[in-house]
Amino acid sequence: MGDSDFSDLRGARFERAAMDGARFTAVGLNGARFRGCGLNHVVMRGVELVDTTIDGEIGNLVVNGVDVAPLVEGELDRRHPDRPKFRPTTADGFREAWDLDERLWEAAVTRARRLPPKLLHASVDGEWSFVQTLRHLAFASQSWVERCVLGVPSPWHPLSLPWDEMVPRPGVPHDRTARPPLDEALALRLAAMATVRRVVDGLTDRRLDERTEPLVGPGWPDEGAAFPVRECLLVVLNEEWCHRMYAERDLTVLEKRS
Repeated sequence: MGDSDFSDLRGARFERAAMDGARFTAVGLNGARFRGCGLNHVVMRGVELVDTTIDGEIGNLVVNGVDVAPLVEGELDRRHPDRPKFRPTTADGFREAWDLDERLWEAAVTRARRLPPKLLHASVDGEWSFVQTLRHLAFASQSWVERCVLGVPSPWHPLSLPWDEMVPRPGVPHDRTARPPLDEALALRLAAMATVRRVVDGLTDRRLDERTEPLVGPGWPDEGAAFPVRECLLVVLNEEWCHRMYAERDLTVLEKRS
């Protein structure tokens, strides 16, 4: 079957499109990029999947009859012995994880300061810059700790940065193009981290299993939602770990450019 037998959609962009239940048969997706896409309950038969990179939350991923998700998780834990500490189950475990997170990020910021300031706003392969990453982590802590756990209806700063695909919400900033200097972004980030520190310092095992009060006012997470405190803090720890790994990966590239 030649190219003339296909509808030519090469280079097409599909953004904010609901394609649930769609069927793709004899479709070429070579070189395609998926960002912020839901691929739950997807079934692929007779596919060629070579030289493919997948980064995201992976569970119950069966490849040729083998659930590979536990294998991936086990290998990541082997490569990064500190990683399991970011899945704590007790109040003391959360404090230990946050202690470690502060140290790891302090080292990452020290490394970033060695670069020319302009490179801290540079993107590697379309990902967030180092400064944007700091802004996003401030947003995550503000949303899941200040808003959810502490009940502050609108905790965000104008520089707080949600994920790119978030549908605009009243009162939630979303200025991806801002270019604050490192120290300004870092001040926002450290203030949010200090709030998390106060929460984990006062945490008890009993408090972990309590539910937050239903959220008030528009924002993220959605108004009326409530969560176990444990879940809110685990979301923050996951964000902290993943985005530090991404940032360190990209710092390696930027160091070669400097």
